[in-house]
Amino acid sequence: MTTGSLIRTVTLAAMLATSSLFVAPAIAADVTAPVVRVAGSEATSRFLPIGVGKSVVVDLPEDVKDVLVADPAVANAVVRTARRVYMIGVKEGQTSIYFFDAKGRQIAGFDIAVTRNLNGIRSAIRQALPDCDIRVEGVGDAVMLSGTAPNAGSSQQAFDIAAKLVGSADKVVNGITVSGRDEVMLKVTVAEVQRDVVKQLGVNLSGTLNYGGSKVTFNTDNPFTANGQALSTTNMVASAGATPNVQATIRAMEQAQVIHTLAEPTLTAISGETASFLVGGEFPYPIPGTATTPPSVQFKKYGVTLTFTPVVLSAGRISLKVLTEVSELSPQGSVTIEGTTVPSLVTRRAETVVELPSGGSMALAGMLQNQTKQAINGIPALMHLPVLGTLFKSRDYVNHRSELMVLVTPYVVHAVARQKLARPDDGYVDSNDPSAVLLGNFNRTYGAGGKPLPTAQGAYHGQIGFILD
Repeated sequence: MTTGSLIRTVTLAAMLATSSLFVAPAIAADVTAPVVRVAGSEATSRFLPIGVGKSVVVDLPEDVKDVLVADPAVANAVVRTARRVYMIGVKEGQTSIYFFDAKGRQIAGFDIAVTRNLNGIRSAIRQALPDCDIRVEGVGDAVMLSGTAPNAGSSQQAFDIAAKLVGSADKVVNGITVSGRDEVMLKVTVAEVQRDVVKQLGVNLSGTLNYGGSKVTFNTDNPFTANGQALSTTNMVASAGATPNVQATIRAMEQAQVIHTLAEPTLTAISGETASFLVGGEFPYPIPGTATTPPSVQFKKYGVTLTFTPVVLSAGRISLKVLTEVSELSPQGSVTIEGTTVPSLVTRRAETVVELPSGGSMALAGMLQNQTKQAINGIPALMHLPVLGTLFKSRDYVNHRSELMVLVTPYVVHAVARQKLARPDDGYVDSNDPSAVLLGNFNRTYGAGGKPLPTAQGAYHGQIGFILD
């Protein structure tokens, strides 16, 4: 190979190498996928609330070339200059607005929430409750209250103002935090006196009358329908004659009874919460079975029931909802289910909502009941005879009188230390055998050395606990 041939070969190899360098990028560009870039989204947007009919002026850092409004019926954007934009709320709803420069790059993005005008609600709450830190925000056509209030009364007042201005309480969400949760102690006295008088007098005749070959047998049993049953099975029987055998059974009884009910429950509950109290018991109520279910038993409650819900409106002012119920078992109206007699319940109930100062009392009185029942049963025509008619009839007289009174006293209370409390058995010592046998004493000392018991009027230093006779 000559020198000229060698130079041509090197030149051709260099040209091939150079051409391969330019072909390789073209092949690689054909294999790589195109790049997709998100120019604007909610991830890079800024939340901006606007009232209906209100506007917000925004100054942008660069010149605006393009504006995108997702829903112009909710909000609109007006470009006044290259860098100043007016955004106007049209109606309640949500939309997005994006601004782009001449190169298509996002300058700014806003997530717009158009709500009702809240300035009137903010001003009214601020004027009515200057000591509260309450914020008002709009979510669609609803209103959200947040912040803090010193008591539940202020929180409820702010809710009522917002509900009145919005037009519906269903469109107001109360998220106000009550900084001070007061506790309310309720002292209740339930007193009831019942007086019943029952008078029963009846004559039952039975006998046989013979007239020749004819024989007449009669037997009368007059029930006491007013009371439902006879007071006693004690009877006086008198018979007359042998041929006309007549026997008279006299049933006379009078009953008078007095029932006294007294309950003094004391409950404590947090402001806004409900507490309940029951003094009584439960009685079984049988439920008959069916073809598919076996018989069962349910228990019904009876006694003295107290349910109350306190709300501390301000310092010393308490809104109180009280429900008091007194029920007892009664044979009147009882039913018999599968051979078991189930008594009925006689119930007296009182429910009210009042506003009281701490330590003030409320009386639910005047619940009087006077019931008189009288029933006369006998043989027609004969029972109306002037004197002898008494032998053919029975008289049942029932008079029921009752009076129920409920005294309620709420107190705003606070927690106390354990050592400041006293127990009912403080100072109690059992008596020794000689004292119990000879003198009949159940205890040697009682109530001595007890700790002072704090009350609303001060400390109580007397003896406390159960009273032993």
